[in-house]
Amino acid sequence: MRIPTPAAALALGGSLALAALVTPVAQAAEPGQQCQTLGVANLYGEFIEGDDHHVPDAEGAVAVGGDAYFAGNDPKNPKGFSVGQELSAEQVAALPGGNALVVAGNLNGHNTQVMKGNGIYGGTLTGVLEAHQGKTGKGASPIDFKAEFAKLRAASTALAAVPQTAGATVESKGAELRLSGADGRLNSFTVGAATLQGAHDVFLKVPAGSVTVINVTGDAYDMAAAKTTGFHLWDEAKKAYVLDDKLQSAAGGAVRAKLLWNFPTATKVVKNSAAAWAGTVLAPNAAFDLGSGGPVNGSVIAKSLSGEGGAETHHYPFTGCLPVVTPPTTVPSVPPTVPPTTVPSGSPSASVTPSAPGTPGASVTPGASGAPSTPAGGRPSTGASGSPSASASAAPGAPSASASPSAEATGGGNLAHTGSGPVVPLAIGGAVVVAAGGAIVVAARRRAARNG
Repeated sequence: MRIPTPAAALALGGSLALAALVTPVAQAAEPGQQCQTLGVANLYGEFIEGDDHHVPDAEGAVAVGGDAYFAGNDPKNPKGFSVGQELSAEQVAALPGGNALVVAGNLNGHNTQVMKGNGIYGGTLTGVLEAHQGKTGKGASPIDFKAEFAKLRAASTALAAVPQTAGATVESKGAELRLSGADGRLNSFTVGAATLQGAHDVFLKVPAGSVTVINVTGDAYDMAAAKTTGFHLWDEAKKAYVLDDKLQSAAGGAVRAKLLWNFPTATKVVKNSAAAWAGTVLAPNAAFDLGSGGPVNGSVIAKSLSGEGGAETHHYPFTGCLPVVTPPTTVPSVPPTVPPTTVPSGSPSASVTPSAPGTPGASVTPGASGAPSTPAGGRPSTGASGSPSASASAAPGAPSASASPSAEATGGGNLAHTGSGPVVPLAIGGAVVVAAGGAIVVAARRRAARNG
């Protein structure tokens, strides 16, 4: 069958619009394949919005948005503080400005040593600050702490909204708390602070390499209240739990490297001095107390930090791919404007009215022979003969606009996140193309009528 040129143009225009609409959806990654990191905070072993007050060491990099006090509490016996001993050359290079120590405010340290990378402070310096493989000096912070913590709080809230993984269990057995999950990619748990606080030993069994997020609900958590001393991680090769410490960890550290403790609402978190806490702690609203002994084998991201004695943070940065949480967003339909077209005398006419959102489609009413049909109001109806109204609402399956926080691991960047953007503008473009095609058809009929 021969297709008239105007009809072919309309079909081609509609096909191109649909192709443009479908392509971004086809190329979008599955939700579980999208990743969200902790942004700049992921580069630091201590990432603190306010003040950081502790000794003796931080094996990773340290970033402080307020003042830092690294001399200890005894003015008669001040102590030293070292930063960045375990950083690799690649990790130093990834830091903003190569700064392993960033203090936006004042730095008070009897003897602060930056072992690898540079050191920078924004206020006054009390005591000694030296860099072994870099330089130190006064200057503006390369990190926008206010912006970064706004994103971290949003990310923490979003992670807490992820439901517990299907099949995952949280079980209290006397003084033990056992968490078990079998998903090879992500295991999300939700635990009340009171439940966690009642455990003397915590046992975690998940596949090595999977990401584990433990969402702890409540306004405060005190590990010392139950004298929690052990974090035991399952080692599949050994078929046994391994007490996590600096010198030993399940699967060579693969489990704790992707273990994140999320405290979205806590304002105070206390670590027991006798325990080595496995994994990274995300507590963006909390004052975090390291205690006086025992390390965190991961990073600490908190509103403020304090500690004394032998409290340290060990350099085991979080390496997991966190889920991107995209709340649904409603996009209103926008009906296109169809240009008026007069139907020539002698041809059947049609009244075509674009549908308003939520109303039935256009009505088609044959008019009297030889004259356009006239609806109520006395104005001749116009439009493409018999063509339905076009609606610019997004096509089924099109992704909604992302509201999740995102950032890149650069100073002031967004929480990194991959995926496609909204495709509603493409749907509107497709509707306009269809409407224009209808106008072409009518114009062709008019020319045919004049030639006849």
